[in-house]
Amino acid sequence: MTESQDAIRYKKVQQGAWIGIIGNIILAIIKGAVGIIADSRALVADAVHSASDVVGSVAVLIGIRAAKRPPDEDHPYGHGKAETVTAIIVSVLLFVVGIEIAIDAISSFFEPVAVPGTIAIYAVIFSIVVKELMFRYKINLGKKYRSDAIITDAWHHRSDVFSSLAALVGIGAAIIGTNLGYDWFAYMDPLAGLFVSLLIMKMGWSLGAEAIHNTLDHVLHDDESERLLKIVQKVPGVKTINELLAREHGHYVIVDIKVAVDPYITVEQGHAIGKAVKRALMEEGYVQDVRVHINPYSENEVDEE
Repeated sequence: MTESQDAIRYKKVQQGAWIGIIGNIILAIIKGAVGIIADSRALVADAVHSASDVVGSVAVLIGIRAAKRPPDEDHPYGHGKAETVTAIIVSVLLFVVGIEIAIDAISSFFEPVAVPGTIAIYAVIFSIVVKELMFRYKINLGKKYRSDAIITDAWHHRSDVFSSLAALVGIGAAIIGTNLGYDWFAYMDPLAGLFVSLLIMKMGWSLGAEAIHNTLDHVLHDDESERLLKIVQKVPGVKTINELLAREHGHYVIVDIKVAVDPYITVEQGHAIGKAVKRALMEEGYVQDVRVHINPYSENEVDEE
């Protein structure tokens, strides 16, 4: 990845993190205030969820800045995994918030529950629209710039959409049911809060598992590395590719490749082919570094060390 590409990526991803922070602060304040005024457990739980998103977006911003640091003696492959570590932190936070909301919702079943005010419905609808727009913006941004942290934060927004939908159902059922004379429908509001908590915990678990998988030197699958193989095969002098391992290191990839060349060419010629292989792969924007190993070509052996 060239310096200019890296700078553009950092600027766009950082912008996405700031949009998440500002948007979540506004939504948390609106939903929290309306939830208290309307006496809605589901909306207050939803506001807590948005507040946790603020912390998550701040963590994403910190991770993005850490990932931008250049390679050093202790981190020769760079700091790209800082974003993946941030994704793990955000997912854990998401899971913990889900547990807290569940505890609050369960406790409300053992005490009188007030019917939420109608204003809560408008606040929830507003939240759903804003959060869905934020999700679509960030998921596209994260995929374009290969940012685990931004993608995780995007799904954090989508979990807020789900939780707001659940809150909408619970609040609406509580209001309509009690107006029809079914007082026990008032408990639909905290029941929605409990459902929201389960959605949040499931989302946190899934995102955490994916982030941990990416942290453990995850390599691109065969279908994903096919493009890289085709690029190397076009390099003059490459007889065959013995092995290609493309390790994901946050938003970029480190490639280890073994290529076989004519065994009768000079060392200098073999070195030139290796440099050409590296140069061709480095033209791919997401490839940060390439380690090339040159093998003598043999028709009898598929892989020679």
